[in-house]
Amino acid sequence: MPAGGCGHHGGVADLGPTLLDAYRPGSFLFASPTETLLATGARVTVAETDPDDLVARVGKLMGEEGVPIAVGALPFDTRTAPHLVLPRSVRRAGPVHAALAGTRREPVTGSCRTTPVPSEVDFERAVGDAVRRLRAGELDKVVLARSLRVDTGGDVDLPALLRNLARVNPHGYTFAADLPHAGVGTRTLLGATPELLLRRTGNTVLTNPLAGSMPRVVGDPEADRAAADTLFASAKDRREHAVVVDHVVRTLTPFCHSLDVPTEPSLVAAPSVWHLATRITGVLADPGVSSLRLASALHPTPAVCGAPRAAANALIAELEPVDRGYYAGAVGWCAANGDGEWAVAIRCADVRPGTVRMYAGAGIMPDSDPARELAETTAKFGVLRRAMGLLD
Repeated sequence: MPAGGCGHHGGVADLGPTLLDAYRPGSFLFASPTETLLATGARVTVAETDPDDLVARVGKLMGEEGVPIAVGALPFDTRTAPHLVLPRSVRRAGPVHAALAGTRREPVTGSCRTTPVPSEVDFERAVGDAVRRLRAGELDKVVLARSLRVDTGGDVDLPALLRNLARVNPHGYTFAADLPHAGVGTRTLLGATPELLLRRTGNTVLTNPLAGSMPRVVGDPEADRAAADTLFASAKDRREHAVVVDHVVRTLTPFCHSLDVPTEPSLVAAPSVWHLATRITGVLADPGVSSLRLASALHPTPAVCGAPRAAANALIAELEPVDRGYYAGAVGWCAANGDGEWAVAIRCADVRPGTVRMYAGAGIMPDSDPARELAETTAKFGVLRRAMGLLD
């Protein structure tokens, strides 16, 4: 456990699956490839739109309340206040994924009715509109998302859904975060993302942006490898990825006295798609800068928004019929000493009583093909659809 990190109850022998089983709706769970964190209860909830005000208030309250950690989620739209909680109790344990590998998927709900919003035809039309704007030079990149509304007719078994997600997401981040809501029941951001936004350990910073994707080929290793090779050689995807890496480097440079940036991306195999990734490490110039401050500065990257940010945001608001909410935001934790870990909230869903709204997006460039971008989003929906039993 990092110095100054959250308290640990139950001893170091606790296993991640134990915490996964202990999760209940309204709690916060964050399972990374190396550890699992479960936070329950809320001493204080913090919602500040200005990043400096947010960091200052969280730090002040942690000192006053004697709480060593804050957990929660940042929304996609930075004009909307984040939802951070200083929990009443926290447990940490080892990773969950290895213990669940090979176990059977659990049922999470009864019969479902699924509605795409926008329709597939309308999404392709929006991509075509975006391509025309990109070719006209209005912006460099935009990420367009679509959603699937799943009417479940009853509550979803969130602990079972989390376990299902952990089964199919062995190298990523499985999470559940309580969200602000009005009315009866809970509202939960739940998902299994492959993308680390930022990890801070002492004065070391790590980020691993993903941009550029290709659907995987299930059941045919040779074709799947060929898809990965096609992605790695794709000029379009390389340009898309470079836009994101440039943003991350520009954002982190004022905070770091050194950055290590590989000259070429690597390939990451997520459950449903291949991604281009660049693992960037840095050394902080000021060790007092917290993971929450760094995450707020980086988010949203062009991997989920576009570039330039203002132009991309305007086009997203024009072309997407559904508010993203906390999709494409960030979810994670920050300890009192500034350490912490934040993941990009993709491959996720907003779960409310009787309804699950899944989201998936694709990076649009001047040479994007609408049919290919639709296929990419369809593949990305596969993680949650399988976890819910909507796909084999």
